[in-house]
Parts: sequence; structure tokens; C-alpha cells
Amino acid sequence: MPGLNLTREEATERASIISSVTRYEISLDLTRGDTDFGSFTRIEFDAREGASTFADLVSNNVHSIRLNGVGLDPFSTHQDNRIALNNLAEHNVLEVDASCQYMHTGEGLHRFVDPADGQAYTYSQFEVPDARRVYTTFEQPDLKSVFTLTVKVPKGWKVFSNAPTPSPEEDGDAWTYRFATTEKMSTYITAIVAGPYEGTTASLTSSDGRTIDLGVYARASIIDHLDADEIIDITRRGFEFFEGAYGIAYPFTKYDQIFVPEYNAGAMENAGCVTFRDAYVFRTRPTEA
Repeated sequence: MPGLNLTREEATERASIISSVTRYEISLDLTRGDTDFGSFTRIEFDAREGASTFADLVSNNVHSIRLNGVGLDPFSTHQDNRIALNNLAEHNVLEVDASCQYMHTGEGLHRFVDPADGQAYTYSQFEVPDARRVYTTFEQPDLKSVFTLTVKVPKGWKVFSNAPTPSPEEDGDAWTYRFATTEKMSTYITAIVAGPYEGTTASLTSSDGRTIDLGVYARASIIDHLDADEIIDITRRGFEFFEGAYGIAYPFTKYDQIFVPEYNAGAMENAGCVTFRDAYVFRTRPTEA
């Protein structure tokens, strides 16, 4: 197997075998230390009966794999960052329990410790093929699905994703966030941002009359430099302009903008959870340009 590379031919062949991906159910545990986090994925999908294909997962410790209720040997089934799926049924359920690894290069789930106050922050960057560093996927944009995410984090952390942030379930030193199911989307625009972020909330009225909740966030040590009011004003004007220009109402339920540390790009258009390089939180007044 070619490992991290996915060729166009492989993607075309996999899409011809998998007719639809019904849903992802993903549970992440970010309370297990500063190197690994828990990742459990359940995928329901339809396929050509009797065919074989593969799922994607970058992990150095896969605990268990079950396909349609049958346990598979993790060592032999997970090779070269792929999970072999043989003799598929018409309707399938894949369940994978693994430990995935935090990254420090802006891929997958990046983890950063702020030297200003010692607080840890995480955020995802999945474009183009790195959702598979966080959960088991069919990592190609034409195999879209809906996603239901549960995230366990240290007490006091906020968690953001594509769906609105729910109130956490508090249990000792851990909080658990259970997100509603998302709209249908590709894996690479799903998002997880977790940590003691601080920010400002507001709302706007979309062109179809819905109330869209807004949020602007950054890490605690730079929050005093975040000009959230101006960002919210520009966002409202941007929504009005683009909804009018395209004649299409904003298709998601909320719009968070989060400035994150050590970002290796400028920004990423995750659905409803846009991340920005926090070097754009200026400590002194910039020029208008």
C-alpha cells in the first residue's frame, strides 16, 4: 500500500465501491496526557456487496477494529495508515478504537502550551488529508457524510466544532461536550478546537430569517488585543454582501472565528468554525491595508 498518498485512481475506485456514507459518530478523549488522545469512530456506510476497500487512520496504537460486529486483528488490518475492509456487506458498520497523536506542525490535532501562562490549547487543521490523524475516515471529499462528535476535555475547557457548542457534562476533573449532528460535509472541513479559549459572542439574522450565533475567540494571554467588535461588524457586513451576491442563505447553524497559535497557514474555512493564524491579533495598531 502507498501509505499516506492517495492516488486519483484509488479515490475513484473507492467511490465506486462505497455508494454512501450514512454517518460518523466520533468520540475523542483529550484528558489522557500531552502526547496521545483517545479516538473512537463508528462509521455506517453502504457498499457493493462482496467488494473490498480501505478506511484511513494515522495512528501508532490501534486498540480494536470491528467490521459488522466481527473483530479484526489491529496489527494486520491496520497497515500503512490504512484499514483493510474485505468482503463488505450492502450495509456496513466499522468501529475503530485507537490512540492518536497530537501534532506540533499544524496538521491533524495541533497542541500548544502557551509560555505566557502554561495553559494548553488544541485545534484541528484537516486540509487536505489530515482528519485521518484524529478519527477514522474515508478521506476524500466526494464521500461526504454527517458527523456526531463527543469530546472529553479537562475541566474548564471550551470545545468548538461545526455544530453549536452545547453545555458540558461535568464529571470531576473532566467535562464532556456532546455536539448535535452536523450538516452533510466532507471530512476535511470538520473541526475540533479545544482549550481555555476566551472570547465574545453575538448574532446576526441571515437572509432566510434565521438567527446565526457568532463567536470570536483567542487564547487568554492575547485576549486583550482581540478587537472582537470590529470583527463581528465586518462579519455581519460580509454575510449581508455575500448572501445578496449569491442569492444563497448561509447553510450552517453558527459561525465561530477562532484565532489559534502556531498556525501553519493564514486561515481555514471549516464549516461554521473558521480558524485563523493568531499572529493576526495585532499587538499594535496596524495600517488599514
